[in-house]
Amino acid sequence: MVGSGLSNQTGAAIGTLAFPVLGPTGVVAVRQYVAALVLLAVGRPRLRALTRHQWGPILLLALVFGTMNLSLYTAIDRIGLGLAVTLEFLGPLTIALAAARRRVDACCAVIAAAGAVTLMRPQPSTDYVGMGLGLLAAACWASYILLNRTVGRRVPGAQGSAAAAAVSALLFLPVGVVLVLRSPPTAPALGYAVAAGVLASAVPYLADLFTLRHVPPAAFGLFMSVNPVLAALVGWIGLGQGLGLVDWTAIAAVVLANALSILTPRRG
Repeated sequence: MVGSGLSNQTGAAIGTLAFPVLGPTGVVAVRQYVAALVLLAVGRPRLRALTRHQWGPILLLALVFGTMNLSLYTAIDRIGLGLAVTLEFLGPLTIALAAARRRVDACCAVIAAAGAVTLMRPQPSTDYVGMGLGLLAAACWASYILLNRTVGRRVPGAQGSAAAAAVSALLFLPVGVVLVLRSPPTAPALGYAVAAGVLASAVPYLADLFTLRHVPPAAFGLFMSVNPVLAALVGWIGLGQGLGLVDWTAIAAVVLANALSILTPRRG
């Protein structure tokens, strides 16, 4: 789980090194290509056998998948890795808390909301577009979770996710063509983008598949909440994106909200 989290955030950090040449859109396009190759190899979907009933949520999942990564990487470019990932994490946290009916979950929602408001507090340097893109990534991640459930019910194994990744890569194919024709990417920039795809898509996906065979889902979900902290640390150490005490406190509040919701015993 530690390797998966660090790989994901390190991949995103390395991807930012290609922003000056490829921009966030170009890096996301390469990441989508890498994710599609990995998921197609693992899921091996029988595309011709899929019905219209199955293709509906798959196409929606592909659209959400691409939008989620594009909004996240653009947010990272504008507000930094730690803040962008923390705002994105509000998506799955909202899904988890929305299904609960306990007082402690209501308290967790208040704590998470307070952390989010603190991160988005007005300042002379506040980038509201970047903040908005982080929240868009959160909404996409929440939609991604719900759509994945639907796809999982209608399509066996990982075939649905693989098909969605392939469609998403096809949607970004024109982006890659335009980038190459406009200004051919340098070898280092392309290497950074491919590394981002491998570290932020392939490694976490395969590591999570292995982890979930040995770790209870509750423990896995608890560790997932540490990702905003890992992102802030990687952004600080690797990219020099330092955060103030107030920002660290707000990130801790979001992590604490998720941890309390998972650790508190449920009745029945």
